Amino acid sequence: MSEFILPRPPHYEGALLVAKDVTMRFGGVTAVSELSLALPKGSIAGVIGPNGAGKTTAFNVLSGFYTPQEGEITLDGQNIKGLKPYDICRRGMARTFQNIRLSQHMTVLENIMVGCHVRRHCPWWMAPLGLPAFYREEAAIKEKSRLLAERVNLGDHLDDLASSLPYGAQRRLEIARALATEPRLLLLDEPAAGMNPQESIELMHFIGHIREEFDLTILLIEHDMKVVMGVCQYIWVMEYGALIAEGNPEDIRNNPVVIRAYLGEDMGSGGMF
Repeated sequence: MSEFILPRPPHYEGALLVAKDVTMRFGGVTAVSELSLALPKGSIAGVIGPNGAGKTTAFNVLSGFYTPQEGEITLDGQNIKGLKPYDICRRGMARTFQNIRLSQHMTVLENIMVGCHVRRHCPWWMAPLGLPAFYREEAAIKEKSRLLAERVNLGDHLDDLASSLPYGAQRRLEIARALATEPRLLLLDEPAAGMNPQESIELMHFIGHIREEFDLTILLIEHDMKVVMGVCQYIWVMEYGALIAEGNPEDIRNNPVVIRAYLGEDMGSGGMF
């Protein structure tokens, strides 16, 4: 069976997020090697690969947590390589994490309000001075957060501590906090991790729903192949820090290189995908 040939270069025209030959090294270890991808506006796409493939490192590079040694990264045509995560967030990219990073001792409403603060205009020093503009904006943030909670089915839990929510609801809350930053691009790092099959199905519907409702472009990392194949329009596959394949779900499902990367030999997928 012939090797899958990776189409290069990616189609950059009309892409919201573009990475060109991005390489990230830690000492003598190359965690991401010459990563190139172009994510079209309005799409839902995925990055998959075996454990240790470099997926989360790639997300950390794209979102500014790491600065790559080589390559280019642009968001809507603007260079974002080397910018701090909060600057990239202000430019329209938000993300969630593989391990939920909510403020567990804050309420649902307070967690979402934290996300809103990246868009606030009044500086902090207006609060101790009691200036009305600050408190008007704070009231607007509170109302915006309340409405966001309702849109992700958490409207009945505004005063509940984040730690008291079921696991699936905590995932939705983390996504709501990211949505509060008013992103154009949302990165989801293993959103189905720890979910049971029913929760994973609900997550697929939820991702599709927020893409439409919030006019988002979404890039996700996920190990649950049913989620990936059910929600993604395009998929990149990584192994040992490098791209080994890309294509639509059907291309990836039948790609012998991808099957071998996951199963260790050239054989049928056995229902894995």
